[in-house]
Amino acid sequence: MKRYMIHCQDIDVRVTEWGERDKPVIFCLHGLGSTALSFIEVADKLQYDFRILAIDAPGHGMSQSFQNEHAYDFPRFCEWLNQVLDMLDVNRFYFLSHSWGSFIHLYYLIDQGDRVDGSILIDGGYQSKRLRGRSSEKEAAYYETDFEVFCETWGEFESMAVYDGISRRSPLLDLAAQDLAVHRDNRYYWHARGKTGAAIIRSMYRDEVLDFSSRVQSNSIILLRATLPEADEPFKIDASNQIAELTGAVVKPVPSASHMLHWENPDRVVQEIKENWVTSVSV
Repeated sequence: MKRYMIHCQDIDVRVTEWGERDKPVIFCLHGLGSTALSFIEVADKLQYDFRILAIDAPGHGMSQSFQNEHAYDFPRFCEWLNQVLDMLDVNRFYFLSHSWGSFIHLYYLIDQGDRVDGSILIDGGYQSKRLRGRSSEKEAAYYETDFEVFCETWGEFESMAVYDGISRRSPLLDLAAQDLAVHRDNRYYWHARGKTGAAIIRSMYRDEVLDFSSRVQSNSIILLRATLPEADEPFKIDASNQIAELTGAVVKPVPSASHMLHWENPDRVVQEIKENWVTSVSV
């Protein structure tokens, strides 16, 4: 694993890379509040078969924030993402995303679907804000406050950020936890700030997924959908079915998996990749 900085549209962006440059490329985009190391276990298992690239999205990890919150709107974000991929010398790639990153992923496929050889969405890209029926400003205010919370001890932060609801531990997930935190004044804070979280939430209301999904250009989208908590299943089934109808995505519910299913069961994600991307890859 190597990490380095690039500069794109006036902000510094951290890139994390696994594997060799002559291998097929998987580009990874994480969810709200996370970093490139969200994919650390999946990448570790695939690094001999693929070149895997992941970024800290603007305002996350070591990447600088967009100064204009409308730069997080999906059309502008995707234009920026294209520049990042060009700088990384990536012409064609497989796209792996989680949560909020999957909404960007779907929008990217509208105009750049011919650049993407395959798409896997990890429990994201289908949770319509319209179907939820929540207020944009109330949800944005929640995230603005939530990302400003802090923990007094490292153990408390690690448990909250990574191991809440996950029954197993691993050294790689420990690294992912460290990537999420900044230690200041004897307290542990999220690297992602409340202003970034609120800007992204508002962008998801402006770019409602049900309004643009029918324009997605792809015949190879797989949605690995969480099935926990059980109380949310009616919404998830309805929302994911609507996205499947609009995009042609294949929805695969993952039993006993919550939103962070790639942390709970990275082998399930690896299996999906090996079965669907590059037939020469050994299973």
